[in-house]
Amino acid sequence: MSSTQQLLLGEGAVNVIPAYIEEVFSCFLYTGNGSTQTITNGIDLSTNGGLVWIKQRVDTQYHSLYDTARGITNSLATNVTAAQESYGSYGVTAFNTTGFAVTHGAQAVNINTKTYVSWTFREQPKFFDVVTYTGTASAQNIAHNLGSTPACIIVKKTNDTSIWPVYHSSLGGADKFLLLNATDAVDSAASLWNNTAPTSTQFTVGTSGSTNGSGNTFVAYLFASNAGGFGLTGTDNVISCGSFTADGSGNATINLGYEPQWVMYKCSSNAGTDWEMNDTMRGLSLSTWRVLWANLSNAEADYDSYIATQGITPNSTGFSLKSAGAGRTFIYIAIRRGPMEVPTLGTTVFSPVARSGTGTTASTITAGFAPDLHIVEQRQAGGNGTFWRNKFVGMLLYNQTTSNREEFIPAADFTETFSNTGVSIPTGSNSNKFNYNGYDYVNWMFGRAPSVFDIVCYTGTGANTTFTHNLGVIPELIFVKRRDASAAWDSYSSALANTAYIVLDSTAAQATGATRWNSTTPTSSVFSVGTSTTTNASAGTYVAYLFATCAGVSKVGSYTGTGALQTVNCGFTTSARFVLIKRTDSTGNWWVYDSARGITAGNDPYLFLNALDTEVTNTNYVDTDTTGFKVTAAAPAELNANGGTYIFLAFA
Repeated sequence: MSSTQQLLLGEGAVNVIPAYIEEVFSCFLYTGNGSTQTITNGIDLSTNGGLVWIKQRVDTQYHSLYDTARGITNSLATNVTAAQESYGSYGVTAFNTTGFAVTHGAQAVNINTKTYVSWTFREQPKFFDVVTYTGTASAQNIAHNLGSTPACIIVKKTNDTSIWPVYHSSLGGADKFLLLNATDAVDSAASLWNNTAPTSTQFTVGTSGSTNGSGNTFVAYLFASNAGGFGLTGTDNVISCGSFTADGSGNATINLGYEPQWVMYKCSSNAGTDWEMNDTMRGLSLSTWRVLWANLSNAEADYDSYIATQGITPNSTGFSLKSAGAGRTFIYIAIRRGPMEVPTLGTTVFSPVARSGTGTTASTITAGFAPDLHIVEQRQAGGNGTFWRNKFVGMLLYNQTTSNREEFIPAADFTETFSNTGVSIPTGSNSNKFNYNGYDYVNWMFGRAPSVFDIVCYTGTGANTTFTHNLGVIPELIFVKRRDASAAWDSYSSALANTAYIVLDSTAAQATGATRWNSTTPTSSVFSVGTSTTTNASAGTYVAYLFATCAGVSKVGSYTGTGALQTVNCGFTTSARFVLIKRTDSTGNWWVYDSARGITAGNDPYLFLNALDTEVTNTNYVDTDTTGFKVTAAAPAELNANGGTYIFLAFA
């Protein structure tokens, strides 16, 4: 565990509280192999216990819920009322210190070539708990270890057929319930919870056979809400259970105080509505909307074409819903996006990969982490530009000297997919733009993390305003691109005045324009934009990429040229694996070096981020240094003119 905070859980029991959501929750995508495989998602279930919830995405198939309290072989399905089934050596076969294992058989959680999503909830005070108990038919109190008052409790009888009653604190009373396996609206039955609200140590079940039948066995899944317990101070929230009512147009904006990665919601005021399950790994973004339903066995639905007018989208402080039904009320469970931990290694947030295109063969590019931004550039002449795609927007932007065009929706065979470990490029002729047979490419993959990198999508107001980010520190370099119209990539640098900007898709020197950033320096929670249409046109849509310095991981900085060999100390203990340099006091390209193509004491290949030029391989302008990188005496004025001023971004 990375935190030293401790919580006493009863006599003699000590549990170390993790500081971060990534230690207790994971959304992990995998493809079945028809045999046995281990899913490594970083969640320790063998020590702490918890729940693994699996759903096949491509076919009609039951949900599969396995938890450590009921035992490894027992599976429940939320879309039916059936008792748990025991699959022996099939299904989930092990809870490990870093995930779980699955095999193929009667329980279809590992069919060859089928795609799956798994949601793993680890038992942890102020987050989640699993409790089993035996019914008595008389009201009884059931102890739990949630460490806070449960805001949502889901109960299932395990030895016999039964409904899935759901208690939710936003339903309006301890006699209210919903059914996880059904589309019913909120109903009342005092016998379910004995009309008694739960406490921080126990919940109560009444005389109903669905929650307390005599001699029957039950499992309860308990979810906390806004209870703190996370972050370095132990006060950050990572899970919220609440409600909202859509306006007259069926729209709603929900403020969680954080960006979610997983949201399950249900209309409680109207019958005939399903339990929608959304997550950022499958597509919870401004352009993708992939839905599964807790009460249905249906395959995943792709509603991408509806996202402009319908659906759920996350933002830096919560999520919004469009066209959900005028005046309808909903309840939800939302879980915070990770990581929350400040990284200590550059390899956990940045990966450069050099590869040759395969043309019509699908390719997987491994980053070793879940990337949020993928930039790819062709290294030979005749390339189509530098393509930018991030998981949040889900479309492609490209930056080149001949066009600063708007975001465009790629064809299906041109759309790579993000995974927990990298990106996948499809087959097809359009993918040749960054997968052409016989051509070489470089791929730069970045992961969002506190103190390092963040992505913010926003809609312009046309007036001076601020937008929230989740870096946790002051951004030092910001790239902003308008998505709905042609516009330059305006860039903010802390090395320049807050009235200055520099253009990413241009060789121009810095310019003055107070309307870009409203002459206001960013803070650790917001950045400012003015009235310029390149950063804040009314109703215009934008994406901002924010970078900061993180000790030993990333460095945003500046230096003054000397014309002689000089070392740029980034504070690294290993040499930089990525270096982006731009001259600011005069014209100059955006020079890019990386370790995948080679940063050595000899010749070092470089590309221009702003141009279509062929990679140059026979020069020695940038060298390695254990603290960062060196700029040589042979470097041209764009990199090392005596008295010239430069900004840079580097990753270890």
